[in-house]
Amino acid sequence: QVQLVESGGGLVQAGGSLRLSCVASGRTFSRYVMGWFRQAPGKEREFVAAISWSGGRTYYADSVKGRFTISRDNGKKTVYLQMNSLKPEDTAVYYCAEESVAYSGASSIADEYGYWGQGTQVTVSS
Repeated sequence: QVQLVESGGGLVQAGGSLRLSCVASGRTFSRYVMGWFRQAPGKEREFVAAISWSGGRTYYADSVKGRFTISRDNGKKTVYLQMNSLKPEDTAVYYCAEESVAYSGASSIADEYGYWGQGTQVTVSS
Protein backbone atom coordinates (compact mmCIF):
# COMPACT_ATOMS: atom_id res chain seq x y z
CA GLN A 1 0.00 0.00 0.00
CA VAL A 2 1.53 3.27 -1.13
CA GLN A 3 1.51 6.17 1.29
CA LEU A 4 2.72 9.69 0.63
CA VAL A 5 2.99 12.11 3.52
CA GLU A 6 3.71 15.79 2.87
CA SER A 7 5.03 18.32 5.34
CA GLY A 8 6.53 21.79 5.38
CA GLY A 9 3.61 23.97 4.42
CA GLY A 10 2.73 27.13 6.30
CA LEU A 11 2.22 30.87 6.18
CA VAL A 12 4.95 33.03 4.65
CA GLN A 13 5.23 36.59 3.42
CA ALA A 14 5.65 37.35 -0.25
CA GLY A 15 9.27 36.96 -1.26
CA GLY A 16 9.87 34.31 1.35
CA SER A 17 10.76 30.64 1.05
CA LEU A 18 9.41 27.27 2.11
CA ARG A 19 10.58 23.71 1.57
CA LEU A 20 8.03 20.96 1.21
CA SER A 21 8.88 17.33 1.84
CA CYS A 22 7.06 14.17 0.89
CA VAL A 23 7.99 10.80 2.34
CA ALA A 24 6.88 7.73 0.42
CA SER A 25 6.34 4.15 1.48
CA GLY A 26 4.90 0.98 0.01
CA ARG A 27 6.83 0.63 -3.26
CA THR A 28 10.39 0.83 -4.49
CA PHE A 29 10.61 4.61 -4.52
CA SER A 30 13.56 4.85 -6.89
CA ARG A 31 11.55 3.34 -9.76
CA TYR A 32 8.91 6.07 -10.00
CA VAL A 33 8.60 9.61 -11.25
CA MET A 34 7.45 11.97 -8.51
CA GLY A 35 5.50 15.16 -9.00
CA TRP A 36 4.11 18.12 -7.15
CA PHE A 37 0.72 19.61 -7.97
CA ARG A 38 -1.29 22.37 -6.34
CA GLN A 39 -4.88 23.45 -6.06
CA ALA A 40 -6.02 26.92 -5.14
CA PRO A 41 -9.57 27.63 -3.91
CA GLY A 42 -12.03 27.58 -6.78
CA LYS A 43 -9.43 26.40 -9.26
CA GLU A 44 -8.48 23.08 -10.80
CA ARG A 45 -5.48 21.13 -9.67
CA GLU A 46 -2.40 22.15 -11.65
CA PHE A 47 1.02 20.72 -12.30
CA VAL A 48 3.94 22.34 -10.52
CA ALA A 49 7.01 20.15 -11.01
CA ALA A 50 8.16 16.60 -11.66
CA ILE A 51 11.39 14.68 -11.30
CA SER A 52 12.52 11.54 -13.08
CA TRP A 53 12.95 8.30 -11.17
CA SER A 54 16.73 8.72 -11.19
CA GLY A 55 16.57 12.38 -10.28
CA GLY A 56 18.48 13.31 -13.40
CA ARG A 57 15.70 15.27 -15.08
CA THR A 58 13.33 17.88 -13.74
CA TYR A 59 10.33 19.63 -15.23
CA TYR A 60 8.49 22.75 -14.16
CA ALA A 61 5.37 24.70 -14.89
CA ASP A 62 6.19 28.04 -16.48
CA SER A 63 4.67 29.84 -13.52
CA VAL A 64 7.27 28.47 -11.09
CA LYS A 65 10.32 28.05 -13.32
CA GLY A 66 13.34 29.76 -11.82
CA ARG A 67 11.73 30.02 -8.37
CA PHE A 68 10.97 26.41 -7.39
CA THR A 69 13.33 23.43 -7.34
CA ILE A 70 12.28 19.80 -7.12
CA SER A 71 14.72 17.20 -5.86
CA ARG A 72 14.68 13.70 -4.43
CA ASP A 73 16.66 11.49 -2.10
CA ASN A 74 16.02 7.90 -3.10
CA GLY A 75 17.78 6.59 -0.02
CA LYS A 76 15.34 8.49 2.20
CA LYS A 77 12.36 7.86 -0.12
CA THR A 78 11.70 11.57 -0.06
CA VAL A 79 10.94 14.21 -2.65
CA TYR A 80 11.35 17.91 -1.94
CA LEU A 81 10.03 21.14 -3.35
CA GLN A 82 12.11 24.19 -2.51
CA MET A 83 10.02 27.28 -3.11
CA ASN A 84 11.72 30.67 -3.25
CA SER A 85 10.48 34.16 -4.10
CA LEU A 86 6.97 33.12 -3.18
CA LYS A 87 4.06 35.15 -4.48
CA PRO A 88 0.47 35.43 -3.20
CA GLU A 89 -0.66 33.53 -6.31
CA ASP A 90 1.34 30.53 -5.10
CA THR A 91 -1.20 30.12 -2.29
CA ALA A 92 -2.71 26.64 -2.61
CA VAL A 93 -2.82 23.15 -1.18
CA TYR A 94 0.25 21.35 -2.47
CA TYR A 95 0.13 17.63 -3.21
CA CYS A 96 2.91 15.21 -3.96
CA ALA A 97 2.14 12.35 -6.28
CA GLU A 98 3.77 9.18 -7.55
CA GLU A 99 3.36 7.95 -11.11
CA SER A 100 1.58 4.65 -11.54
CA VAL A 101 4.09 3.00 -13.88
CA ALA A 102 7.71 2.27 -13.04
CA TYR A 103 10.51 3.79 -15.11
CA SER A 104 8.11 5.96 -17.11
CA GLY A 105 8.76 9.42 -18.44
CA ALA A 106 7.83 12.37 -16.29
CA SER A 107 4.39 13.77 -16.92
CA SER A 108 2.50 16.94 -16.13
CA ILE A 109 -0.81 15.08 -16.45
CA ALA A 110 -2.47 14.29 -13.14
CA ASP A 111 -4.05 11.09 -14.48
CA GLU A 112 -0.59 9.58 -14.93
CA TYR A 113 -0.13 9.68 -11.15
CA GLY A 114 -1.87 6.90 -9.28
CA TYR A 115 -0.94 7.85 -5.75
CA TRP A 116 -1.41 11.11 -3.91
CA GLY A 117 -0.61 12.58 -0.54
CA GLN A 118 -3.12 14.34 1.65
CA GLY A 119 -1.82 17.81 0.78
CA THR A 120 -0.16 20.60 2.72
CA GLN A 121 -1.39 24.18 2.80
CA VAL A 122 0.88 26.97 1.60
CA THR A 123 -0.32 30.51 2.19
CA VAL A 124 1.62 33.51 0.92
CA SER A 125 0.60 36.89 2.30
CA SER A 126 1.16 40.13 0.42
